[in-house]
Formats: sequence, C-alpha cells, structure tokens
Amino acid sequence: MNPALFVIPLWADLLAVGIGALQGALFAAQFRDRRLDLLGVAIVGIATGFGGGLLRDVILVLIPATLLSNWYLLVAAVAALLGMLLERVFSRLSILITVLDALTIGMFGAIGTTKALAAGLPPVPSVFVGVLSAVGGSILRDLLLNLPIAMMHVGSLYAVAAILGSTSLVVALQVGVPVFVAAIICVTVTFGVRVLAVLFNWSLPEQRRIERLPRLPAIPPISRMGRATRAPRTGPVRIPRNLRRRP
Repeated sequence: MNPALFVIPLWADLLAVGIGALQGALFAAQFRDRRLDLLGVAIVGIATGFGGGLLRDVILVLIPATLLSNWYLLVAAVAALLGMLLERVFSRLSILITVLDALTIGMFGAIGTTKALAAGLPPVPSVFVGVLSAVGGSILRDLLLNLPIAMMHVGSLYAVAAILGSTSLVVALQVGVPVFVAAIICVTVTFGVRVLAVLFNWSLPEQRRIERLPRLPAIPPISRMGRATRAPRTGPVRIPRNLRRRP
C-alpha cells in the first residue's frame, strides 16, 4: 500500500510549527531557575516545533522538510521569542492554544503516517512514525530541559490521541478511502480525543503490579503408562495375630 502523500498548504505547516515553538517557549518559561537566554529559548522553541518532523525524516532517511525552506526557522524562532516576551498574554489564551495544538498533533500525525506508507513501510511501523511525528517535539523539549519526558507520565492522553488518529488513517486507507478523506478522519479523531482528555482529565492508569497471583491446581503424578495415578492412602496398620507379642 503506497498511497499519495497528505500535503497541507505552506501557511498551515508554518502555523503548526509556530504553535509548537510557542508552546515550547511557554513551557520553558516555567523554569526560571534554568536562566535561559534568548538563544536558549529560541533553541527550545525550534526543537519543539521541528522535533516531530525531524525525527520522522531521519527515520525515513530523507532531507528534513523544515530545512527545505527559509521560512520554518524564522517562524519558529520568532514564535519562541514572542512566547517568552508575551508569556502573560498567551497564558490567558490557553484554551485556544490547546485547540490549535490538538489540530497540530492531528496534522503532523497524518503527514507522518502517509509519508511512511508512501516510503513502503508496513502499516504498524507507519503508525509508529506518525505518532513520533506528532509528539517528537515534546520529547526533544523535555530532553533539552533535562526533564522527565512528560508523555511517559500520567496526564492527558497526548500520545494516545496520536496513536488512535494514525491508526484510524491506516484503517481508512486499507478499506479504500481516499488519502485526503483518511487524513481528515485522522485529524478529527486526534483532535477529539485530545480535547476531551483535557476537558474531562482523562488519563491512562498508573503503573501497578499484581499483588496476589492465583494458585495453580496441583497436578497429579503421572505413571509410566501415561495414566494419572492416585497417591496411596495411608491408614492404621494391622499386625497379624501370630506376630503379636504375648504378655
């Protein structure tokens, strides 16, 4: 299955990269003790906006799409610096940024999945590439800030939304749906799961272990003939009269 690529306009791709960079700068602004300078904030923002696409293209052995135009670096750097300078303003628009971020995850997931399928990857690895394309920016952001990767901890279903969206795209393509319609389904599923998870605080259960294991039934001994034999029952031993001691 080698479908056509799902391609979005340049302005939409730049908007997605800008939103990612903006979120990266807003996230980095929470850690004043790190004392990031302007270059540091720009690097975190660019890594957040570019991360998914870079990891996707590196895995597929392609030139990163964000390096094929002058606009991506400029938009990501400006968005990151604006996020740092106007932190108080953008923090009040958290709902709008969350909605745009959910759309961005869906678009990156659709682009990554179709790009992997077009490169000849099987469906399951293609879903993996799509998910990595959607959440790779947050992974690089946490690594740069020396933080535990947020995606791996209990919280809103960030990666799960990308998994469900990318899977829905692959399933739609398998049943013959056009790639553009399948991509819309992917974006819709990802957007819906992500927004509902934020509204209702959905999350996966925390890691746990089984405290009590069920006891397995005892297996009867097997005889040489292959039949199960019962263990001999022991009872009172009777001594013959002629062997009894007389007083």
